[in-house]
Amino acid sequence: MRIGLMTDTFLPVVDGVGRVVVAYANTLSNLGHEVTVSAPLYDTGYRGGYPFELVDYKGFKVPTSPQYKTGIAVLDSHYKKRMAMVRLDLVHSHSPFASGREALRLARQRCIPLVSTFHSKYYDDFLKATHSKTIAKAMLSSIVNYYDKCDEVWTVSKLSAEVLKEYGYKGESHVMTNGTQQRQTTPEVIEEAVERYGLGDLPVLLFVGQINWKKNILRILEAAALLQQTNPNFKLVLAGQGPDSEAIVKKADSLGLTRQLVMTGMISETRMLDALYARANLFVIPSLYDTFSLVIREAAAMKTPSVAIRGSCAAECIEHGVNGFLCQDNKESLYAVILETLEDPARTRAIGEQAYKTIPVPWEDVLTQAVARYEYLIEHHAGIPGGAYRRYQRKQKMRNNETRVL
Repeated sequence: MRIGLMTDTFLPVVDGVGRVVVAYANTLSNLGHEVTVSAPLYDTGYRGGYPFELVDYKGFKVPTSPQYKTGIAVLDSHYKKRMAMVRLDLVHSHSPFASGREALRLARQRCIPLVSTFHSKYYDDFLKATHSKTIAKAMLSSIVNYYDKCDEVWTVSKLSAEVLKEYGYKGESHVMTNGTQQRQTTPEVIEEAVERYGLGDLPVLLFVGQINWKKNILRILEAAALLQQTNPNFKLVLAGQGPDSEAIVKKADSLGLTRQLVMTGMISETRMLDALYARANLFVIPSLYDTFSLVIREAAAMKTPSVAIRGSCAAECIEHGVNGFLCQDNKESLYAVILETLEDPARTRAIGEQAYKTIPVPWEDVLTQAVARYEYLIEHHAGIPGGAYRRYQRKQKMRNNETRVL
């Protein structure tokens, strides 16, 4: 099968969506499929070193998030020539923005199926960028309109499917969860991470993701400030990059967390990130923004339990006190859970073991299901212009119903 993956984020940006696309591309290639990734031009560091084809196009930085890039693929003549030589059976978009529009163009042009995955709570992003509910809702309407044009829409969790419906999407969606690459670390690499980030033998609370207030990092800082008043001997590690780094450091300083806070910046070495997961006593992810938490699965793969907000999308895989912890969205509740985990390390380790057994799902299992769905769509698409298959299905269903009435 020849599959085109369309994304706005790619290596070396290591946010959730970017890592999902890399996992899709690597795993599908390992399963024997021909994979082409289309993305704005990033400095990947080792061009040509992938088991898949990378066809990128000229990109420019997103003003509100300079670590990201966007672009208009059809305006890059070199990209168009390269992509014209690539044969595809199906395109799968991981964004409703620039790459999604390019996926829709290719699907229509080649009469092949278009799958698109809903990854993020876009309304929150729009509201933060525009400070206007009216504009944010108008922009959201455009996003829903895009998903309406896709042949099939996937969501990464049951709760994220509900979010998409709340946005106004009325079509069907399929839950296609994200997986985890099963990896191991070593005591030597963990010790290297300990020395690099000055962790010593102190308890470690870890967050991995965008350093952005939308991830509810304020709640982490507030709970850590309460912990600091009773037990100042710990480290709070925030791993990642983002637009609010300076503001978060200032807030931490004002809360008296100067000695405890460790800001790692972007970590491009997988082995170092795995070492931090393994070294942490607790992974803290109070985000209400995420539609799925890949990092919870990554932490669980290293036998580290997570704490998430009860009822959030990120918390969908957690059973409190069994394979992780849940709290309310306030500093006192999060602090209570953190204190509980640090005061009973043996129990916390046992819960981490259960997290390891129950939460990670190998990418091979996920992509085997995805491939089966791809094959179904390709088989039933019948040369209909890409993006029109669902409308064709609805018309066929209506005709069948009319025939039954007659």
